[in-house]
Amino acid sequence: MIQYALKCTDGHRFDSWFQSAEAFDKLARAGMVVCATCGTTEVSKSVMAPRVRPGRKAAPVPVPKDGAGSLSTPATPQEQAMAQLKQHIEQNSDYVGTSFATEARKMYDGEAPERPIHGEAKPEEARKLIEDGVPVAPLPFRLTRKTN
Repeated sequence: MIQYALKCTDGHRFDSWFQSAEAFDKLARAGMVVCATCGTTEVSKSVMAPRVRPGRKAAPVPVPKDGAGSLSTPATPQEQAMAQLKQHIEQNSDYVGTSFATEARKMYDGEAPERPIHGEAKPEEARKLIEDGVPVAPLPFRLTRKTN
């Protein structure tokens, strides 16, 4: 896997992971690499610093106290909006886990009371729900799994 710093023709910058350099080239030529902000497919690699693993005896890199640079701290307005959306969905809907397709179908057929739900479905289950007219949508982030 390789991570590239990318930019679009409108100047938006974002990072993405690819299987290999060849995979990036193939996807970019096919118009499948899309700007996360504006949706354009005119995306290119940006200048980026190489990630070199420090030696075994190297001093640890200090982490800023304000959380800047942390992967868990949303940096851009788009990341902040996505974090807020995720929080809103998780707080205002029921997590039904891998029973999502079954629960969504029951609500659609009137066999269960309607309520906001989120969960996980296999691609073929989601495709069947959409084909049958059940109103569902994929989420653009990974859910926080709730376990006992």
